Amino acid sequence: MNSTLINTVRWKFIYAFLLSGILTAAILYGGSKVVQSILAAQPYPNYSIPARGVRWLINNIGSIPLMMVIGVLGFVLFFFLFTRRTIMVLNEITAGIQEVAKGELSHRIEVKSSDEFGVVAASINQMAEQLQISLEEERNAVAAKNDLITGVSHDLRTPLTSILGFLEYIEKDRYQDEIEMRYYVSIAYEKSLTLRKLIDDLFEYTRVSGGNLPLSMTTLNLNSFLMQLAEEFTPMLEEASMTYAFVGGQEPLWIEAAPGELVRAYENLFSNAIRYGSKGKVMEIGLGLEGEEAVVRISNYGDPIPAQDLPYLFDRFYRVDKSRSRETGGTGLGLAIAKSMIELHHGTIAAYSDKGRTDFVTRFPLTSPLASARSVDDHNTHS
Repeated sequence: MNSTLINTVRWKFIYAFLLSGILTAAILYGGSKVVQSILAAQPYPNYSIPARGVRWLINNIGSIPLMMVIGVLGFVLFFFLFTRRTIMVLNEITAGIQEVAKGELSHRIEVKSSDEFGVVAASINQMAEQLQISLEEERNAVAAKNDLITGVSHDLRTPLTSILGFLEYIEKDRYQDEIEMRYYVSIAYEKSLTLRKLIDDLFEYTRVSGGNLPLSMTTLNLNSFLMQLAEEFTPMLEEASMTYAFVGGQEPLWIEAAPGELVRAYENLFSNAIRYGSKGKVMEIGLGLEGEEAVVRISNYGDPIPAQDLPYLFDRFYRVDKSRSRETGGTGLGLAIAKSMIELHHGTIAAYSDKGRTDFVTRFPLTSPLASARSVDDHNTHS
């Protein structure tokens, strides 16, 4: 018989029942022999007190009822002893359930067996752990929502206040001449562009971070993809007195990606490198192959990012510059969008900064262009 089947609560109770019955029968049989030997050992007038008591019970109650009473009591006692440990486990599980029901989700039931009770205890522990994780995630979600509202309110209010202020100057004719009016209009226009950029980034982040953004995947060569994108950033690089340089990339790096969506991630990484790396005069793009992964490194040279800020770079609205100044930072959503977009492509991103150099390293699983082409041909054939 299967050992797993034998080691079940059902069989444990069957064993306890059988053993209790066997031991009770043995005691009754042994007791009857002892009584017979006591009664036959000496004449009736010289019976000892126990023998007289046994004789009296037999005469007044009867041997069969007496054996039945002793048998029932013995069976109950043995059955209780043999099932005591199982009942204790059941009591512990019941107490554990009550603790969890009170909200003590950190409480864990000790798993003492591999039978059904052990499975129940392990399942309750797993349920409590999942509830604890869900509760923590819910709390984090509420905190994140509050942070999002706070960040959005601050970032929307700042340019909007400037726009309203300068438009009020114009509306109330508080300018000296047309030149000053155009100056106010120009500032209001720049703040309006900033406001639109924030709203666009916020919409993009919400769209991407939900995880249900539909992607039209195709086989993409990262080398040519990034070379073309870097060329498109030439005007912005020249404006910052910078150039770009490629390192590595001698062999094609094929991945599965949605080019229109992935470009958004690298646009943010390039913009970030230009914004904070103008002192270094160069944006370096490293391409390489590590195991089964395509690795892209975007590097800039300038002031390093403090170590305490590195773990939070990809959090929404997080800026190394705590003043939240538009001159020293963007919307605070660019890196969060880049991270979400890269993770949608089953990739990872990490930031490193030391000795005046900052690296943003992205990794993607490689794919075979031939296999992808065959899958496209098969799809076209079936359709």
